[in-house]
Amino acid sequence: MSSNSPSGKASDKRDAGIVDCDLHPSYGSFSEIDEFLPQRWREHHATIGVRLSRGLSKAGNYPRMSRGGVRMDAWLPDGGFPGSDLDFMRKQHLDPLNVRYGMLLPLLVEFFSERNIEFGAALANAMNEWLLAKWCDREPRLKAAIQIHIEHEKAAIAEIERRAGDRRFVQVQIRLRGIEPLGRRRYWPVLEACAANGLPVVVHISGTSGHPSTGGGWPSYYFEEHPAYVHATQALTTSLVCEGVFEQIPNLKVVLVEGGFAWLPSLCWRLDKAWKRLRSEVPFLRRSPSEYVRQNIWITTQPAEEPERPADLLSTMEWIGPNRIMFSTDYPHWDQDDPRYAFKAAIPEDWKRMIFRENASALYGLDIR
Repeated sequence: MSSNSPSGKASDKRDAGIVDCDLHPSYGSFSEIDEFLPQRWREHHATIGVRLSRGLSKAGNYPRMSRGGVRMDAWLPDGGFPGSDLDFMRKQHLDPLNVRYGMLLPLLVEFFSERNIEFGAALANAMNEWLLAKWCDREPRLKAAIQIHIEHEKAAIAEIERRAGDRRFVQVQIRLRGIEPLGRRRYWPVLEACAANGLPVVVHISGTSGHPSTGGGWPSYYFEEHPAYVHATQALTTSLVCEGVFEQIPNLKVVLVEGGFAWLPSLCWRLDKAWKRLRSEVPFLRRSPSEYVRQNIWITTQPAEEPERPADLLSTMEWIGPNRIMFSTDYPHWDQDDPRYAFKAAIPEDWKRMIFRENASALYGLDIR
């Protein structure tokens, strides 16, 4: 490996290993998920199929990227979908980059957005069993996120509590774009269950709600859609803070994945300024919004921003706090970040250790000795 990486000596990171906070497993065919569905729901899927909450009835929720948005070299030799074969993932990603632990965040089955919430809850349960059988039980480096359908409160809480003692699961996955903002009180019981069981909530860019993905309506191109995820991530952060979630559930930990991170300081500056003038409207907020963000939110790196002046990236990371930033690759997607070249600035050595390993290890209770 080259030692002239913009982030420093790449060999140092590889020897110590990394914790990759965003890996996307896939299935070869839906029959893998069917295997774990009760017969009723297998028949339901065969005859009715999946019905998502989306605004465009006969098309995807937004203009899709080419071939599912994956790396061309990640397709399996037999034509299988990227991320669907553990041995290939080991060979292409886990082993060469010395991934000590990888956080599995499945996206292909968008049961988060299933209109039939009973079916959505059944799919979530099946996905959890599939994650264990195909991935975690065969590869101890891989850790899963508990899949839930948050609109089915009773089933979601039951799934969280049933899986909470299983250390193969380290967090609970909730969609970014929901029917309502995540901070609404209707979701508090589920968020309280996550916190009570010591499980962080991971919010990955995903999900469909029926609402346009931008404030101005539906975009024409994926090129427009891609940066719009930042807007959705900002809206979710604002909702959690302003609705008082972190005041009500102070031990709730939220991880924002694949939304970048350079936007966070400016959002907090704006929220703090508005709070000083509008705090009478939200008297339950006892501290400034930025304080809640720094206490309760973690950010993953991909896609890492690339400012014209690389040093500006360091200033941004310093404001957020290097102890709140965790590395992610987004394997096997087209814009995956390589840990050797992800940062175009010279990251201090103590920051590297935190970002590449220590922060995730502390948050998820992982042994990286």
